[in-house]
Amino acid sequence: MKFFKKEKTLYPSIEPFDSGYIKKGIHEIYYEQCGNPKGKPAIFLHGGPGGGAGKLSRRFFNPKKYRIILFDQRGCGKSKPHTCLEENTTWHLVDDIESIRKELQIEKWLVFGGSWGSTLALAYAQKYPQCVTELVLRGIFMLREKELKWFYQYGASEIYPEAWQGFINEIPEDERFDLIDAYRKIFNGEDKEKKLSAAKAWSKWEASASFINHNPSAVKDSVNAEFALAFALIENHYFVNKGFLDYENQLIDNIDPIRHIPTVIIQGRYDVVCPSTTAYELYSKFPEAELKIAPFSGHSAFEKEITELLINATDTFSQN
Repeated sequence: MKFFKKEKTLYPSIEPFDSGYIKKGIHEIYYEQCGNPKGKPAIFLHGGPGGGAGKLSRRFFNPKKYRIILFDQRGCGKSKPHTCLEENTTWHLVDDIESIRKELQIEKWLVFGGSWGSTLALAYAQKYPQCVTELVLRGIFMLREKELKWFYQYGASEIYPEAWQGFINEIPEDERFDLIDAYRKIFNGEDKEKKLSAAKAWSKWEASASFINHNPSAVKDSVNAEFALAFALIENHYFVNKGFLDYENQLIDNIDPIRHIPTVIIQGRYDVVCPSTTAYELYSKFPEAELKIAPFSGHSAFEKEITELLINATDTFSQN
């Protein structure tokens, strides 16, 4: 276990040198490439599910050394159709990642994922270990019952009570015994106004708890209607279905096939969204990995310490 030392910030803004769509059934998956076309391939897996990649995500990699691939997962960002839940499971996304690798004629790549992206990175690496050169994982999330209940039923609610009130206000008191399912009923209903209001509340709750220091701009961005609908509906869809895993400890029990892959696990000590216990459980099963704790950080990849640690990791792996 190591604590961060060297300060680094995001690399400068860059634009894609290539972008396009891959057609997969009813879905069109948006992807883009940035940086050095001849550089070390790396794919960025965004959070949520339903969060979209975004421009800032390009900046965790040295653009002179990396061929940076980003994509928007099914139903969100620039992928189409927007908010579509059909044919939208963890294993569809794993297949999308592999399809992008083949489309771009990449033999192997570094896989970078935070929060839900760490879940997806582990799922992909366990299915295709021969295609992964390194793993950079942040804010570990295994989509287990205890993790979901902590953030969406009781636990995080005690740390952010004022934000929590906004989350539960959408749900009648007699339905609050299972808030994920109560939100599911709204999202599956016909009342569009109620659906949008609930989506904004769902999205705002996570944004409110993602930074150790309150971040008003992140909270404001979270209630953008287009973003909130994709984020909330897709997250809820995955959570109701327990991540479409065979059983809840599947990813943490299936570590042996990837223990040879150089891996850095980065975790905010005060991460309320994805508490540190899950990262430590992963590290306990995967002692070859390097666990780096950011001692004064929460969940977001854009907190100063977390950003430094992530860029230190990609800079180190750029030499491989």
